Amino acid sequence: MLKATLETIAKIVGGTLVTTSMKDKIIEGVSTDTREIQVHNLFIPLVGEKFDGHNFAFDAVKKGAVATLWDKRHPTPYLDAGIIIVDNTLQAYQKLASSYLKATGAKVVGITGSNGKTGTKDILASILKENFRVHNTAKNLNNEIGVPKTIMEMDLDDEVVVLEMGMERFGEIKTLTNIARPDIAVITNIGDSHLLELGTKENIARAKFEILEGLKPDGVFIFNNDDEVLREVIKEYTITQKVIKIGTREDSDVIIRPIRSDEEGSSFSIGEYAYSIPFIGKHQIYNASVAITIAGLLGMNYGDIVRGLSRVKLTGMRMELMHLSSFDILNDCYKSNPQSLTSCIETVYTMKGYKNKILILSDMLELGENERKLHFSVGEKIDRNKIDYVICIGDLAKEIYNGANRNFNVNNLFHFETNEEVVNKVRELISEDTLIMVKGSRGMKLEKIIEMLKEI
Repeated sequence: MLKATLETIAKIVGGTLVTTSMKDKIIEGVSTDTREIQVHNLFIPLVGEKFDGHNFAFDAVKKGAVATLWDKRHPTPYLDAGIIIVDNTLQAYQKLASSYLKATGAKVVGITGSNGKTGTKDILASILKENFRVHNTAKNLNNEIGVPKTIMEMDLDDEVVVLEMGMERFGEIKTLTNIARPDIAVITNIGDSHLLELGTKENIARAKFEILEGLKPDGVFIFNNDDEVLREVIKEYTITQKVIKIGTREDSDVIIRPIRSDEEGSSFSIGEYAYSIPFIGKHQIYNASVAITIAGLLGMNYGDIVRGLSRVKLTGMRMELMHLSSFDILNDCYKSNPQSLTSCIETVYTMKGYKNKILILSDMLELGENERKLHFSVGEKIDRNKIDYVICIGDLAKEIYNGANRNFNVNNLFHFETNEEVVNKVRELISEDTLIMVKGSRGMKLEKIIEMLKEI
């Protein structure tokens, strides 16, 4: 928790302390949300498209905040609290977080990529906790507000912080990496997410490569050497820091050798050591390999790494196998793009012990002008010999339906407009030993379907 005088805070954020009589007043922690305000907090009123935190300043003070930052474009209020005028409250928040992170002296790991950020973060944090005091991104707090929030929730004696860095357009990773100044930077892979904004996979990669701008001079850069786009785009950069290529390719610095991957998890080897992870999905081998490599860089031994792997708890709605009374649900409805959807379907193919496999698939968002073609392509690749039924919901998912229609019998393929229609059809199709995979972009809110399925 940050503890500092208002005079110090003003200097850090480049602001003006209006209430000079309170320059020695000490704040303890910060908050941007009056619902979470604690006594002695510094309130930071952020301005969004639909809200303005300045409107809640009086409530923040009433609940115990001793001071507030204040955007100079807003009239200075009369508050029984300290007031620091700044050019921009979000930028001031980011400066404060960056300064606090530097003061902790913690090692910083920054992780970006189209898929696998959260899985890699979860696995890495679990491993590192065997030897270090670790703080990491919670939920999906990986943007210009979430990263500062994650940092400000650190304890001063935390030794490592693992930060996810998300983006939608150019410049966003640059902002985040300059806040965090990572010791180790990771790009997991490049997919089709954000094609709507960036146009090509190469541009998506270039936006991800912005993470290098904040990487410390003596830092380490790690990337997926099996990703063709990353291998090509990296040629555009002169990287003076140590670079580690991870993948199954023989020219990788860390060579992954998969052993097995099924519904019970995956096993693989790196060098002379073998590892097992209890997670569904072959892609988790890449996530775990990155985590293992970073743990090694930080001096951890094989025994501690294995113990950390055994204790991993993945963030919800990501390849989460849910066991219900008469059927199972594979919940992966946090996000979706062609790469992650294909990977998830291939995982379902390998899962044994199920006589009936049903896919519930919805729209993949932000794919740009080729979005319908990309949906169709995924649909036509679904193997009718390994999947019993495909149920699609959503406008774009109609193209998944159209693609699958090339291979599937009309009695095994459906498209609906409402959650209720989907659930009613599932009710008809469920039999003993059924697996239902549910996947779509976060905006489609497929967790509502899952909640309805639980009531069957």
